[in-house]
Amino acid sequence: MEISQLAVPSVYILILFLGYPSQWLLTRLEPAPLTRNELIASNLILVLILITYTKSVFVDPGTIPKDWTEKHELRGTDEKEERGNGENAAAVKSTRKWCRKCEAAKPSRAHHCKECKRCIPKMDHHCPWTNNCVSHTTFPHFVRFLLYTTGGLSMLQAFLFTRLSHLWSNRDMPYYLGPSLFQLSHLFTVFITNTITLFVLGVLLLRNLWCLAVNTTTIEGWEIERHKTLLRRARQFGGYLESPDGQQVRIKKQEFPYDIGIWSNVVQGMGSANPLSWLNPLAATPSLKSGLRFQTNGFEDEGTMWPPPDPDRAYRRNAKAVNADAFVYENSNLDAEDTVAAFKVRQAEDLMRRRKPYIEQQQDEVVLGEVERDEYECVYGDDASDIEEEEFKKEEKSGDGQKEGEAAWRNSEGERLQDFGVDEDVEFYDEQEDDIPLSELIARRRAASHSYS
Repeated sequence: MEISQLAVPSVYILILFLGYPSQWLLTRLEPAPLTRNELIASNLILVLILITYTKSVFVDPGTIPKDWTEKHELRGTDEKEERGNGENAAAVKSTRKWCRKCEAAKPSRAHHCKECKRCIPKMDHHCPWTNNCVSHTTFPHFVRFLLYTTGGLSMLQAFLFTRLSHLWSNRDMPYYLGPSLFQLSHLFTVFITNTITLFVLGVLLLRNLWCLAVNTTTIEGWEIERHKTLLRRARQFGGYLESPDGQQVRIKKQEFPYDIGIWSNVVQGMGSANPLSWLNPLAATPSLKSGLRFQTNGFEDEGTMWPPPDPDRAYRRNAKAVNADAFVYENSNLDAEDTVAAFKVRQAEDLMRRRKPYIEQQQDEVVLGEVERDEYECVYGDDASDIEEEEFKKEEKSGDGQKEGEAAWRNSEGERLQDFGVDEDVEFYDEQEDDIPLSELIARRRAASHSYS
């Protein structure tokens, strides 16, 4: 049995431990047992916690329909007409991303989860404590779980603090007039466990409420920080960074496109415009259809993709053809199946080539010329170099002392994409906007021709 399979039972055990034995304890401690109303409130919120956690665990995080691209393209003309007729209609970005593991196109904000083994619409992260992805469909249940759990733990903390305060104020009384050793041990165990859990879930709740208000996911927060880092680096090279094959890629400040206002963000994230539904533990799960296309704020030109261009995502094109020595296998003893396998190995090695780490580029050449401040909005000179050098002292080596390259870039909290459950090899290298296989393009054209005939 994997450790991840023990996470969900462990959380259920923790909920029940903090929920029911604590009620028995609090009815036997001074200054007074729990009142009837307090017991009703405690058990009611405990039921809400169990319902919302169960939904966070068992609701399907969603998958990408195989035919969604055809439907999306057929609606393209109607969508443009709607945007032209509506006064405040926001643009809806098209997508041309391709997942090599799913061998299918995927919409914006979708990512390939290494645990779920598929692309998840509007993936926030893969939560180890629910053993499920927090996504477009599960996010409302997850937020409600955090909200009710934080409220329940706060109420329990208040009950416990009242009893502990009473014990402290009467600490000079004989021990036989106070609680038993078992009750004291139980009290302190529950208090410590509840304090730690409340702190962790409280921070997580605040973070998710912030993400809900600005309509970002945890992964997109990582991408925003990555974009700021690239802007800061490009400032030292005249606004450009090199791709793996030496091409100069311009790094220009780009606004996050999905923040469409607090109210609209919350409505979209919670799947309803009814505030009562936001708190309803039995509220319906948002439809998968609404998680395939998202409104944008229109700050960038239509068709601008998110995340912004990142030179490290580009493949390295060799001057020498990668299959220049492929015919050497004709002189070997490999059969047809082994020959194909060997070719795929060489192909994978070529796709996974990593660019020179940025710190080495910086040592080779530093452009000291100033760049337009209103475009990059950063400081210049030695301060910027010091920031980058300090940053890359943390990034340059992995746990085993080997350089990980730019794919292993970490944000200010030391997190990589793989820490959110994302398949990093697929997401960082294979997510190419225009790298859709020719066979797929031909199939789409045929489908479109049949639909118009």
